[in-house]
Amino acid sequence: MDQKQIARQMIQFNKTAMDNSFKAMNMAYEQNERMVENMMTQANWMPENGRKAIQDWMGAFKTGCNDFKKMLDENYSKMETYFGENEKQM
Repeated sequence: MDQKQIARQMIQFNKTAMDNSFKAMNMAYEQNERMVENMMTQANWMPENGRKAIQDWMGAFKTGCNDFKKMLDENYSKMETYFGENEKQM
């Protein structure tokens, strides 16, 4: 089997594993987000600035995860392009 083909398969396997892991993490995040929102709705004792801090924290986490996923997709695309171009040259 060609080494480039093996490398492409390894990259595709890693991308699939990472996508599935990200989806699982995102599902857990969404569940936790709903739980925290329900808790804050029922927690009359929590001051408004505390609620805002938690909402800001959750928003920052979601933004960070989305930026991370975007970076991963871009870099996997670059790797696939690199191996595709090298294959054409051979």
